[in-house]
Amino acid sequence: MPTQSKKNGMKLLAVLAGTAALVAGCGSLDLWGGGPKAVVKLEPTKGNTVSGTVTFQDEGEVTVMVAKVEGLKPGTEHGFHLHEKGDCSSGDGLSAGGHFNPTNQSHGSLHKEHHAGDLPPLKADASGRAQLRVELEGVSVLPGTTSVVGRGLIVHANADDFTTQPTGNSGGRIACGVVVRK
Repeated sequence: MPTQSKKNGMKLLAVLAGTAALVAGCGSLDLWGGGPKAVVKLEPTKGNTVSGTVTFQDEGEVTVMVAKVEGLKPGTEHGFHLHEKGDCSSGDGLSAGGHFNPTNQSHGSLHKEHHAGDLPPLKADASGRAQLRVELEGVSVLPGTTSVVGRGLIVHANADDFTTQPTGNSGGRIACGVVVRK
């Protein structure tokens, strides 16, 4: 007959095994904080050197985007946008189409009327690296008309003026990536 400590040990093993099975079956669910995630690997377009990684994670009513980009000209600012198509095949980023705009808004900055794909600018430091963390409203990692998954993410050559329609006059596309569910 097992002792009480052996019984407790067997119960603990059963709980741990059940927890491991639950975690293994959860796929993209993040049990340690936040909701579904998506990632982007930014690759340089032809003739450019910009690359990086970007994550999107739903957290309640907002989607948190974290970007780490390198290869930018030191001390510069760059337009940064989600585009309607998850296609970087053209080599110049043009195959990603226009800005992601499922609600037919005018181009602008986050705190005014704007496309769902209008993001804050990337600001390169003295070493040509940029980091950005922002909470986005009106987009999600989950499936639906406002989902970021399957969209193109573009780094532009110039700063976004947040006024010129429909693009912000931010110039050529120097990096492109596709948002994929993690």
